[in-house]
Amino acid sequence: MEYSSWTISRLSMIPMLLAASVTLARADVIMDWNAKADAIAAEKQIPPAPHSRALSMMHVAMFEAINAIDHRYAPYKLSLSADRSTSREAAAAVAAHDVLLSIYPDLKPDLDATLTNALTPIAESESKTAGIALGKEAALQIIELRAKDGSNAVETYRPLTTAGAYVPTVVPLFSTTGATTPWVMTSGSQFRPGPPPALDSEVWTKDVNEIREVGSRGSPTRTSEQTTIGRFWFFVGARTYNPIVRQAAMAKGMDLVDCARLFALTSMTGNDAIVAVFDAKYTYNFWRPITAIRNADLTANAATPRDPSWLPLGDTPMHPEYPCAHCIVSAAISTVLQTVVGDFGEFSLTSPTAPGVTRKWSRLQDYSDEVANARIWAGFHYRFSTEVGKDMGRKIGALTVATQLRGVEAMAQPSR
Repeated sequence: MEYSSWTISRLSMIPMLLAASVTLARADVIMDWNAKADAIAAEKQIPPAPHSRALSMMHVAMFEAINAIDHRYAPYKLSLSADRSTSREAAAAVAAHDVLLSIYPDLKPDLDATLTNALTPIAESESKTAGIALGKEAALQIIELRAKDGSNAVETYRPLTTAGAYVPTVVPLFSTTGATTPWVMTSGSQFRPGPPPALDSEVWTKDVNEIREVGSRGSPTRTSEQTTIGRFWFFVGARTYNPIVRQAAMAKGMDLVDCARLFALTSMTGNDAIVAVFDAKYTYNFWRPITAIRNADLTANAATPRDPSWLPLGDTPMHPEYPCAHCIVSAAISTVLQTVVGDFGEFSLTSPTAPGVTRKWSRLQDYSDEVANARIWAGFHYRFSTEVGKDMGRKIGALTVATQLRGVEAMAQPSR
């Protein structure tokens, strides 16, 4: 049988099209391990800071392994290289497994089973063997890179008291986080904001009175929807944004390399946002609304009267108020997504702190703004703190995209 040149040309493309479709489908390996890390954090009740560290290590290792084969983007800090025939899926899965195993050695049977399930569909071959070796090397180097990042510093917070006087005995969270090594920033203080407003200022007076009214547990002015949103966002940490990143990757039909890059960028950004905000929080040690409102007479500001029994909608987080942590993280993630992906249609999220509620947005800005408003309606943060947090987040997100994992072609362009 004879074929026309057009037919031969089309037939010759079939292997390439099949390979492309397999690579696209296997981009799931990135999202599968992302969901696995989130599930571990939920099961073990891992706080946001250590979970963010684990995610960033895992996703950077996965990216470095995959990118070592394709060389589509500049690496983070590793100098890996592999043959184009190396299995990307095997490399990514092993990198994720080995990083998580280094952090959660008690979960070895579960993590080993997850890895086996990921590797089983890949045919036994030199490609698979090379991918496994590459993934191990990427994980090993990232683990070594972060071995002395300060995340295991001993907590030494000193409660403020006088000799013999009782103070609440719960030690606040994340007092050492601001001193840990960032992924992108030069230090945790790089984007440290100026101090909170003076207690006799117009901004302070307006914002503390706003939260006294709308953030109290029995507020008559907070609407039913605002109450629901406030409770929804009691849910914090990377588990609030990872599902959104997964939806963005799926909406854009990202292939394996681009998906790995997106998760590496968002994970590094989320981690650095946490470092930055806790640097600022423990620098200024600013009082929370429940403390300020119950002690308002100490400020000598007649426009901010004391309410001795005031309570917020939820239980106040155990760390200083300024700036808003939830706000910096959501703004940082939104900035990365907006720059890399753009608005990608409707996306949604559920929350364990508001069962049965699904929040939906069509713009990343609306998502970020809702998080900020929720912290006011919950009685946790003053409005000025949410605005400062969002500004910090935007700066960190922009820095990450501008400097990290850039396209090889962009890196080759002369500076202007």
